[in-house]
Amino acid sequence: MTISHDPPAPAIAIGRRRGVRWLRAAIPATAILAVLAGCTSGAATSGTGAAIATATSTNAPVTSAVASSLAQPNGSAAPGADLGGTPPGGGATTAQYTPTGAYSLSSGTVTKSGSSYSGTEADQSAVLVTGSADLTLNDATIATSGASKSSDESSFYGLDAGVLAQSGGKVQLIGGTVTTTGAGANGIFAYGTSSVTASNLTIKASGQYAHGAMASGGGTVTLTNVDISTAGANSAAVATDRGGGTITATGGTVITSGQDSPAIYSTGTITVMNSTLSASGAEAAVIEGANSISLTDSTLSASKADKWGVLIYQSMSGDASGTSGRFTMTGGSLSYTSTSGPLFYVTNSTGVITLKGVTITASGGVLIKASAGNWGTTGSNGGTAIFTADGETLTGDLISDSSSSIAATLRNGTHLTGTINSAALDLDSTSVWTVTGTSYLTSLSDAGGISGTSIANIKGNGHTVYYDASLAANSSLGGKTYSLSGGGQLTPKA
Repeated sequence: MTISHDPPAPAIAIGRRRGVRWLRAAIPATAILAVLAGCTSGAATSGTGAAIATATSTNAPVTSAVASSLAQPNGSAAPGADLGGTPPGGGATTAQYTPTGAYSLSSGTVTKSGSSYSGTEADQSAVLVTGSADLTLNDATIATSGASKSSDESSFYGLDAGVLAQSGGKVQLIGGTVTTTGAGANGIFAYGTSSVTASNLTIKASGQYAHGAMASGGGTVTLTNVDISTAGANSAAVATDRGGGTITATGGTVITSGQDSPAIYSTGTITVMNSTLSASGAEAAVIEGANSISLTDSTLSASKADKWGVLIYQSMSGDASGTSGRFTMTGGSLSYTSTSGPLFYVTNSTGVITLKGVTITASGGVLIKASAGNWGTTGSNGGTAIFTADGETLTGDLISDSSSSIAATLRNGTHLTGTINSAALDLDSTSVWTVTGTSYLTSLSDAGGISGTSIANIKGNGHTVYYDASLAANSSLGGKTYSLSGGGQLTPKA
């Protein structure tokens, strides 16, 4: 079955931490305005109303006590507290805190082997590399226990990361371990023109808002045979944030177990090859804005109920511009094993999804859902899914609401089994759609499968498929009714 995540009324977005910072959740505008009205009139002098009024008037973060009292339409965590300094949702535009390092390098080229580095103070990295410095660490033991004063600045600039490269600094990590335990303490982080390259490394981050490998502001992270695990909530393992970044990962195992902690969260360009990635408390992957995730010969999975396998959306938080996210996967496997929720969910954005030779599991019975949801302006926040399957065997439905659309192209022996309600379908002569229930097409392109008034490569199983004869895209169908292989018909809708 599918789970609706649509807000019940026009909504004001209040930030809610997820894989990276605030994945915007919606609370009905009427509810917030009522609370604020109560505060203004003096009726709410304590509790939730007073706390929201105080936070609003002082530009302070909403506290965890207030957050826990605000109901969420999607049933997961309520708005949480920032760790200090910045209001929820918008995030800092300039750094308010200065990072420090237990070991710092700002110039020169240095190579060290077998050393240990430990950061114990708030906002302190174990290793901080800036400027023209180029640091290589062989088999280093790196650990931090301090927490960040601002999770925004941890995600934007790398504050409190175990290893932080800023202002052009370069770091190479060969072997060894990076372990962080504090809130907001990312494992390794590259900001701006800086880069971090790691191989045969193990990263463990256990705090909330603590990601494994992260880049923002255009930073670059390159991983080879790096194993990453995160245990805290809102802690994607491989992630970019505001200003984007480039992460390339080859080999390695990635595991996340915290609530709202996907394996991959992209506001930039993330490329993964020959890796195994899993998330048990969130989606397997999230793309925000006009950004991308590309996987080759990898295993990507998620199991959390009432989520989605892959989410493509625009949060409107300012963290990622544009509205066209791209998910490309070649070889390997992609699975969402919960029985509630679609494999792909596209909302308030365009999702361009391309699969080639991927083994797919959609245990919830829905392959793609495009719909309005918890982000954007009610009435114009639907999803547009552009889906191409090449040599795929797919089982699951395609579902779009009245504000959304799906265009599905099946090529090179692709076999889809499921219902469609509704989508534009383009079949080549080698591909087959097996219909499992009454379906609705906005348009059909199937020149290789149609002969006279019969269609060979749509197996109807006695079901009816409707199309819109008024659309120019269906002019070649001539408003006729066609018989389907195995019984059933394609016919104009009334």
